[in-house]
Formats: sequence, C-alpha cells, structure tokens
Amino acid sequence: MNFLQERILADGVVKAGNVLKVDSFLNHQLDIRLLDRIAEEFASRFADAGITKVLTIETSGIAIACAVARELGVNMVYAKKGESINMDGPVYRAEIVDSNGKPVNQVMVSKKFLQKGDRLLIIDDFLANGYALQGLIALAEEADATVEGCGIVIEKGFQDGGQRIRNLGYRLESLAILESMDAATGAITFHG
Repeated sequence: MNFLQERILADGVVKAGNVLKVDSFLNHQLDIRLLDRIAEEFASRFADAGITKVLTIETSGIAIACAVARELGVNMVYAKKGESINMDGPVYRAEIVDSNGKPVNQVMVSKKFLQKGDRLLIIDDFLANGYALQGLIALAEEADATVEGCGIVIEKGFQDGGQRIRNLGYRLESLAILESMDAATGAITFHG
C-alpha cells in the first residue's frame, strides 16, 4: 500500500453517490508534506517526458499542479471555468460535458500562456468520468501543444474515465486507483 492509499484509508470519508471526501488533506485543507510527496512522485514518473508546462483546471487541481510544476522546474497554467474580467486577449475554449453529454462548463486559457510546442503534463485531484480531463486535452489540441501525460491523484477505477483516456492513447498515471467504495460501511478498496 502506498503513502496516499494509507492516507485515504486513515482520513478519507465515503459518502453516498460514490463521493470520497478528502477535504481534510487534499482539496480544502491541504497537508503540505503530503502535497510535496505527491509532487515528487509525479515528477519522478514523468521525468523522462520533457515537460515544459503543467496544466490543470480550477479549483482543486491548482495547489497540486503548482507543487508538481515547482518540482519539475516549469510553469503551471490553469483553465478558468467561465469568463473572467482578468482575462484579456484571445483564449482557447473547450466545453466540459456531463455524463449525458450536456455542456456544464466552458473552460478557457489565455493564448499567451498555452502555445504551440508546449509539452504538457495535465494534473488533477480526481478522475471519475474523464470529461474535465478531456476538456483540458481539447484545449491543448487547440493550442497545438502536446499532452505528454496526465497525472491524477485519485482515480475512481470503477467509473469509465480512466479507461476512456487510456483508450485515447494518453499516458495516464494515477497515484491511487479506487476499486470500490461503500458508503454504508465506509470501506474502500484499491486496484492492485
């Protein structure tokens, strides 16, 4: 069992609807030492990929992506959900759809921060159905950047997002893959 699986078992809370609350250490309150270990692990796994920039989506992925970018010695950029008065000039846009294929968010990145030739590592905290990740991949494609890989802290392996991304041919590294969760008992099992 790895360090992240141990932490999930110790402090994660399973809720109804396949929800895993990790807000005490990952996506509300942050355990900085754990964040550093996560960043080191992703940097190690993608050391051979020639990453020039880390890309994520607001909000929960930002802290993780910052730590990974620092570890890799590159800049990080995040896709904003919706319009912002702080964004000026041309932007790349992608729609993120829900499980029924209906648009739920439009994400955007300024063209001055995502460019042709960038070699991207996409980082996020969770992967379930994969639609947010597909939106980020679409932004990268629009920018003519190369997605060298995707790093996910926690993948819900019982949902189809991970398989969808892998089937598209992208390198996907997840630090913890959940095989199942039971809200009634609080039980969590991991893949592998």
